Amino acid sequence: MPAMEHNGVLYISGQLSMNPETGKIPAGGIKEEAKQALANMELVLKERGLAKEDVILCRLYTPDVKYWPDINEVYAHFFGNHKPARVVVPSNHLYAGCLVEVEAIAAIKEEAQ
Repeated sequence: MPAMEHNGVLYISGQLSMNPETGKIPAGGIKEEAKQALANMELVLKERGLAKEDVILCRLYTPDVKYWPDINEVYAHFFGNHKPARVVVPSNHLYAGCLVEVEAIAAIKEEAQ
């Protein structure tokens, strides 16, 4: 289950940097993986009638903090002027060798409920 709604809040399970259609990690390195993980999160939001502007918190997991500058660049471009709270969690290993996983919490608009 990629997400759970409770009391006007959507809790999105960790979205890995794998293409949901192919199950493959994108080629091109950490920036492409960050883009894919964020795109996967956005798909879950759209399925619930929400947008990235509804995200109030993101947790980003990566196996090495050396990737943070590149992840941060992609994250900043993705969210633009919207600045949800965030947490970066260095994690020893992510599933299937992914370099990025994104977990999020979003506020559900009244009209989306």
